[in-house]
Amino acid sequence: MNADRFEAITAKYSRLRVAVVGDFCLDRYLEIDPARTETSIETGLPVYNVTNVRAQPGGAGTVLNNLIALGVGTIYPVGFAGEDGEGYELCRALAAKPGVRLDHFLQTSERHTFTYCKPLILEPGKSPRELNRLDQKNWTPTPAALSGCLSAAVTAVANAVDALALLGQVDEPETGVLTVGVLATLGTIAREKPQRLILADNRHSLRGFPPVLFKMNAAELAALTGTQPSSAISDIAAVAVGLARQNGRPVFVTLAERGIVGAAPDGQSEHVPSLPVRGEIDIVGAGDSVSANLLAALAARASLREAMELANLAASIVVHQLGTTGSASVEQLRQLGFGGR
Repeated sequence: MNADRFEAITAKYSRLRVAVVGDFCLDRYLEIDPARTETSIETGLPVYNVTNVRAQPGGAGTVLNNLIALGVGTIYPVGFAGEDGEGYELCRALAAKPGVRLDHFLQTSERHTFTYCKPLILEPGKSPRELNRLDQKNWTPTPAALSGCLSAAVTAVANAVDALALLGQVDEPETGVLTVGVLATLGTIAREKPQRLILADNRHSLRGFPPVLFKMNAAELAALTGTQPSSAISDIAAVAVGLARQNGRPVFVTLAERGIVGAAPDGQSEHVPSLPVRGEIDIVGAGDSVSANLLAALAARASLREAMELANLAASIVVHQLGTTGSASVEQLRQLGFGGR
C-alpha cells in the first residue's frame, strides 16, 4: 500500500458508523509511588500509596478506544454496566468520548460492572511494573430478560451502522453480553444482511459464533477446526482458507511477532509480516487494535492485505505504549508507515 492509498482509505473513517457489541469493562489503573511505601501499624504489611487513579473503558472498550483514535465518526457501544460506582465511571468515560452514542448501552442492578483494577508501580527511569490485578466479574448467567434487551439493541443498531465488532471477554460462558440468544440474533442479521460487515473476536473461542469474519490466533484456529497445531505459516493459511470457505467470510489469524495471515472464501490467502520491535514492549491491547483497524479498513473498502498492513502498523504502535492499554491514531499510522506527509 502506498501513501495515496493510505490517505484514500483513512479519509473515509470519519463517515463510518460502527457498533461495538460485547463485554465492556472498566480499566482502573492505580499509580503507586514506591518512594512513599509505608508499613501498616495494624498488620505489619507494606502499604502502597496510590498517587493517581486513571480509569478508561477496557475489554470491548479497548476496541472502541481504537476506533475513536482512528477518527471513526459514530460509534455505538452495545453492552451493559452495573448500577454501581464502577458502572458510573465506565458510563461517564464512554459518554466523554467523541462520536460515542449510548443509545444501546444498558445499566442494570442485576450485574456487577466488569472491572480490571491494575496496581502499577511507577519509578523514575524505569518502565511501569504491574502488580497482581484485582478483577471484578460476574459469575452467574446473564439474566434472560437482560439478554433479550441486548438482542433487541443489536437488532436496532444493525440497521444504523456500516459494521459491527463483536468482542467476548468473559471467562465463564453465558455470563457476559454475547449469550447464546444474542449470538442467535447476530446470526439472523448475518443471514438477512449479508452485506453488513461483522467481525468477531472472543477471549477463548469462537465456537458457537455465527459465520461472520473471524479473527483469532493460531492456537485458537487449531482448536476451533480440530486440526493439528502447526507453526508453519503455509499450514496455518491452509486451515484458515478452509474455515473461510466454510463460513463464506474472511478469516484473520494473528501470529504475534510473525504478523497476520488473512484468508478469503475464494481460497486466496495473504501473510503480512509484523514490523520490527523498536524497544521495550507491552502487548496488552495489541489484539484489540488489530480488530479495530481490520474492521475500519474493510468498512472503508480496503483489500484484505491493505487491512492487515494497517492492523500491523497499529499493533506495532500499541505494543510500544507501556503501562496502559493503548491505541493508535491515523497520524501515528501515517508517521510509522509513511514518515508523515
